[in-house]
Amino acid sequence: MLRRLYDWTIRMSDHPRALWVLAAVSFVESSVFPIPPDVLMIPMILARPSRAWLIALVALVSSVLGGILGYAIGALAYEQVGQPILESLGKGDAMTEFNTRFNDFGFWAVLTAGITPFPYKVITIMSGWTGMPLVTFIATSILARGFRFFLVAALLWKYGAPIRDFIERRLGLMAILFVALLFGGFYLVRHL
Repeated sequence: MLRRLYDWTIRMSDHPRALWVLAAVSFVESSVFPIPPDVLMIPMILARPSRAWLIALVALVSSVLGGILGYAIGALAYEQVGQPILESLGKGDAMTEFNTRFNDFGFWAVLTAGITPFPYKVITIMSGWTGMPLVTFIATSILARGFRFFLVAALLWKYGAPIRDFIERRLGLMAILFVALLFGGFYLVRHL
């Protein structure tokens, strides 16, 4: 089933209403959908590089709005909706332990999940469930998702098709390294 969803997402990149499809995919990916918007963004930007920034903006706005839905699921309907979603992703067992520590690192959790391949929907739901301040959640989501989507757009706009393989295979690793360096920098500043 996952392969069919992936294939459908790729086919939609050629659709005349691809921006609307991207908005929908970005929105639902932030709370329930398993395929990231990058899968749709990459072929769209390669087909029309002049629209790279618009495509990234649509993904950003839709993703953050979808993240607010995920937050609401966690805050208002965790047991009925949020918990089954997280359990289907294999994250159900760690929820109680995670809840006790989440808000101590909430900003960093949202930032990391928004940039890296970690499922952003897990963090959106957890942010609502644990009662993270909504303003912090939204601001961090804008920062993280904006960084991710505009980085993809910039790389594709500048380098085109040759960078596609790098993005598809290694962007997650690069994002993880970026977050590790960011954490390391803050640690050094705080303790030196």
